[in-house]
Amino acid sequence: MTEQQEQQLEPMPTDWERCLAVVAHPDDLEYGAAAAIATWIDRGAEVSYLLATRGEAGIDGLAPTKAAALREQEQRESAAAVGVTAVEFLDHRDGVIEYDTRLRRDVAAAVRRHRPQLLLTLNHHDTWGGTAWNTPDHRAVGRAVLDAAADAGNRWIFPELIEEQGLEPWDGVRWVAVAGSPRPTHATDVTAGLDRGVRSLLAHRTYIEALTDEDPETYCRTFLTGNTELAAARFGGRPAVAFEVFPR
Repeated sequence: MTEQQEQQLEPMPTDWERCLAVVAHPDDLEYGAAAAIATWIDRGAEVSYLLATRGEAGIDGLAPTKAAALREQEQRESAAAVGVTAVEFLDHRDGVIEYDTRLRRDVAAAVRRHRPQLLLTLNHHDTWGGTAWNTPDHRAVGRAVLDAAADAGNRWIFPELIEEQGLEPWDGVRWVAVAGSPRPTHATDVTAGLDRGVRSLLAHRTYIEALTDEDPETYCRTFLTGNTELAAARFGGRPAVAFEVFPR
């Protein structure tokens, strides 16, 4: 085991009030981060979701138009399970999201609307660790979120957001937290939020049933519990969700 792997995780910052979570697909937040979100909401934080797509290409054998409506509904139910009521979709195309100025502008606009101190996204690295290759959508959205944290605060980048939408710059993002990163630095104790995290993932039942032959509830609990135990080994033995945190 390397020195980096043995390094203990720091507690996530708590001196913030608003978080905007920006990911590519329905279910991206539920494979871990949602349990942490539940605990943040417990302490009074406000969390909003922004999905780049509706996950329409995620279920083989189900036409994209039908899949989009179904997965949007499941995402809203999933968010509600951890106390999130604000869920928005950008309608980029699932599977072929491009990292470009349009994506950065869409995310920067949302940052200006929601004015978060914490931005949350999913792993933007090429792999999940080792040889497990990450998807283009995750990489594109994660990197756009990291860049949009600065874009949102600069009035001369995307000035049309002021002229056309009245969205004044917001330079209040203090951290970007990346869930699922192979290089975590921080963690949140999810003792109180884990069961709600399981329910949140289980809300994506149609997707999960297409993904595995296992009992959905067993699959969700086993997956999430396993990940929290891995993080616990670097977080004082407490079940946790780990994040790579970039301060700004």
